[in-house]
Amino acid sequence: MHTAMVIGVGLVLLGGCLLAGRLLGGPAALPTAALVFLPLWFIGAGVNMAIGVRKAGYTVAEEAPVFLLVFAIPALVALLLRWRLH
Repeated sequence: MHTAMVIGVGLVLLGGCLLAGRLLGGPAALPTAALVFLPLWFIGAGVNMAIGVRKAGYTVAEEAPVFLLVFAIPALVALLLRWRLH
């Protein structure tokens, strides 16, 4: 359940980036906003992994596949949106 919630947070962050891009640069800025999201979400997913290792007691080997899933789903949505909007 936690993984699904974190993925949801990633999608909300993507929406926030797209909204900020639209407000600051108009429709032409949406593809760039989708790219700006990627490093932000990489950091967010990395923080989630670090919390899993430090606080929840998982090993890095246990958290790595979860990190990939948590990062990849919103990142793929962002890249698909960028492709469609570009």
